[in-house]
Amino acid sequence: MALGIHKLTAVQVKALTKPGRYGDGGGLWLQVSQWGTKAWIFRFTLHGKARQMGLGSVKTGKGSTGTFTLESARDRALQARQVVADGIDPIEAKTARRLAAKAEVAKQITFREAAERYIASHRAGWKNEKHGEQWTKTLENYALPVIGTLSVDAVETSHVLRVLEPIWTTKTETASRVRGRIEAVLDWATVREYRTGENPARWRGHLSEVLTAKGKLRKVKHHEAMPYAELPTFMAGLRDEDSISAKALEFTILTAARTGEAIGARWSEIDLASKTWMVPGERVKTGRDHRVPLSERTIDILTDLPRENGNDHVFIGIRPGRGLSNMSMLELLRGMTGNGASVHGFRSSFRDWAAEETNHPREVAEAALAHVVGDASERAYRRGDALQKRRRLMTAWTRYCASKPAKQADNVVAMHGAGT
Repeated sequence: MALGIHKLTAVQVKALTKPGRYGDGGGLWLQVSQWGTKAWIFRFTLHGKARQMGLGSVKTGKGSTGTFTLESARDRALQARQVVADGIDPIEAKTARRLAAKAEVAKQITFREAAERYIASHRAGWKNEKHGEQWTKTLENYALPVIGTLSVDAVETSHVLRVLEPIWTTKTETASRVRGRIEAVLDWATVREYRTGENPARWRGHLSEVLTAKGKLRKVKHHEAMPYAELPTFMAGLRDEDSISAKALEFTILTAARTGEAIGARWSEIDLASKTWMVPGERVKTGRDHRVPLSERTIDILTDLPRENGNDHVFIGIRPGRGLSNMSMLELLRGMTGNGASVHGFRSSFRDWAAEETNHPREVAEAALAHVVGDASERAYRRGDALQKRRRLMTAWTRYCASKPAKQADNVVAMHGAGT
């Protein structure tokens, strides 16, 4: 122990109650106020000027509300003496560190904020307004739920993969666009000095090592879906058909239902007054009851359907007492299109339309498809099924399907989200 320091003991620090200052040596002092509170003070002289700085409140043992024990106060005093020995004022150095920390916090922005500013700064250079809307919607649907609230400088490869991996093999084109847009936002943030280091969303030599290239994924077999841009033309032709199969297919498309849910529909599940259809859990993939809002067009389809005594099926089949065959809609569809489109694929058409052409929240579109939204904790707090929000979405979908047909190429693309 050096001469002239460490004069106090922990017992003395706890016992001293008389107001005043008590030196420990090396510039460290214990100060007792007239109210009995205790604090550590460091006194020093620099460039001929005497100064003092607070080192914090005194902790005297278990139960004490103070912060620093005698031992920790000595450590802080030693650090301050070293700064003084270098000719630096520790008070000014402390103030500079605090201001620098505040400045660092002030310049931090979230990924959502960075994306919004990127879009705002580039919108004028994009060829049309729709391009900007697509940017916004794809990020809102896929990236922002995962990384939107993260500070942009905290986004790492693991975060980017959490966005991409769930959709990389099922919605490859969309996932690729999302990756590129995340990369662009992070590059913008780097240039604006909101982050440093390599871009975790870059493809070459980085994500290419953990994600399969798009070209290799195109051979994966999925349910085939009609591009939503072709729906108005197809639906116009479908409405010219007068069979039960045609009515069932139109109903299935307009409700975004699965084939089994639609052909298994019973009149006991339909409430025409409230315009809802309650699909029981045994016919829903999630195993939970699914309430479907019915648009005016779907109500018209239902009211025009023939009924059979003793047969509760909404879409009756050829055989008495039975429902429509599960192949009837598919055979009609292939007869109309002449290609490999699937009835299930219209769910993908609906989902792509909702993401690309509307401002309806992602969770509402997912709920319309009877998908489980969020983790267990989030679902525990979301007790409702967003019926009214979904009703507005399905009304817009019905209106779109009935819109004026546009001339489209006769092609079908692989369904996004085949496992839905």
